[in-house]
Amino acid sequence: MKTKILFLLLAAACFIAQPARAAAAKAAPAKTCEVNRVLVAPYAGVITPVAAEFMTGAIDRLNSDGGPDLLVIELDTPGGLDVSMRGIIKAILSSKKPVAVYVSPQGARAASAGVFIAAASPLVAMAPGTNIGAAHPVFLGGVPIGIGGKKSDGKEAGKKDPMEDKVLNDAAAYMKSIAQKTGRNVEWAITSVTKSKSIPAQEAVKNGMADFMASDLKDFLAKADGFKAAGFGLLRVKSPAVEYLYPDRRQKFLAVITNPDIAMILMSLGAAGLFIELYNPGLILPGVVGAVSLVTAFYSFQTLSANSAGIALILLGFVFFIAEIKVVSYGLLSLAGALSILMGGLMLFNQPSMGGLSVSISMLVSTIVGLVAVVAALSYIVVKAQLRRVVTGIESIVGKKGLAKSDISPKGTALVEGELWEAESVSGAIPAGSAVAVTAVEGFKVRVKLVS
Repeated sequence: MKTKILFLLLAAACFIAQPARAAAAKAAPAKTCEVNRVLVAPYAGVITPVAAEFMTGAIDRLNSDGGPDLLVIELDTPGGLDVSMRGIIKAILSSKKPVAVYVSPQGARAASAGVFIAAASPLVAMAPGTNIGAAHPVFLGGVPIGIGGKKSDGKEAGKKDPMEDKVLNDAAAYMKSIAQKTGRNVEWAITSVTKSKSIPAQEAVKNGMADFMASDLKDFLAKADGFKAAGFGLLRVKSPAVEYLYPDRRQKFLAVITNPDIAMILMSLGAAGLFIELYNPGLILPGVVGAVSLVTAFYSFQTLSANSAGIALILLGFVFFIAEIKVVSYGLLSLAGALSILMGGLMLFNQPSMGGLSVSISMLVSTIVGLVAVVAALSYIVVKAQLRRVVTGIESIVGKKGLAKSDISPKGTALVEGELWEAESVSGAIPAGSAVAVTAVEGFKVRVKLVS
């Protein structure tokens, strides 16, 4: 009986306490985030491992003891590697302090991988004249991954590739999960992946992919004051101290050499340097420059997840060019080398990414033309050297003039280049004291003719 009474009393207490807790929750002040220090990290370029290192480093600084209260990534990117993009997104989503993405300056864009990064941020702003979208996965070589679909007449546009569908579905699901977490427009976010939709700043604000437009950083901070960031509450931004973080020299250097076009140039310089060194051993400088350039190019390709088959074809093309210098093939080896490098360059990047990376056709063509020009110049020098008259040794006296020291009819002696030679006439009898010219050398005997 006592137990039953005690149970009823506890139930009544809980029932009475519920309204009180609800009223207390309503009366509780909203969560706020005081922003006294702001770290601004501008980044413009392709999303590569270097970009991931820079942005995740900025996020680590944000979350360090005594770090700033808000990180603003000023972003301008055409896209980049999927792996690097995901690393940045993981850092943003796990950050204990808000990370804002500001698509800036005017004329900038957040395309492909940039859309994912922006969608993962609790606060997104865009400068006038910017755009966001076109997040359809592509191959790094520039060949788009299709989604099948139908043409306007209702027929299939083409047979679907299971791998392409797999990549597309994975990207769409990833975008959906990010947009749901940060409260973005899920429907449009998925469309930006499946249909490559891209919209200007004004429309991005209207459909919820961006929170507001800001003409500059000062305007951004003013509009961020009072903004409710998902997971962080209301931002209180009142005249904060602003500091900038830029890529260091090492990151800038790596960013340059991991550009696909620059990597291709480095490989071409390396090949040209080795060509010259192999043609004329001992010059040292061309060989050193060539070796360093090749190693740097290989590092760039490895960083960009280049296809090993593409690299192998390019190297095979270089071998053909080297063989052209040593073997007379009437240009066939050069043609094979050019085709090999072209095919290798086209298939160099065939891994799926979020756009922004490729070796341009103009760069491939200029590289091949440059290599052909170098090989042609070296081949010309080789052929010219082979056709040049011998100027050293016994054979060098061919064509030299001398003096018949005795009658040469048909044999006798002649003085050529200060030396007495056993001579044989090829132009009839030659009297002593006559001027002669050497026509051939046979061992220690020369054939001579009378010089009129």
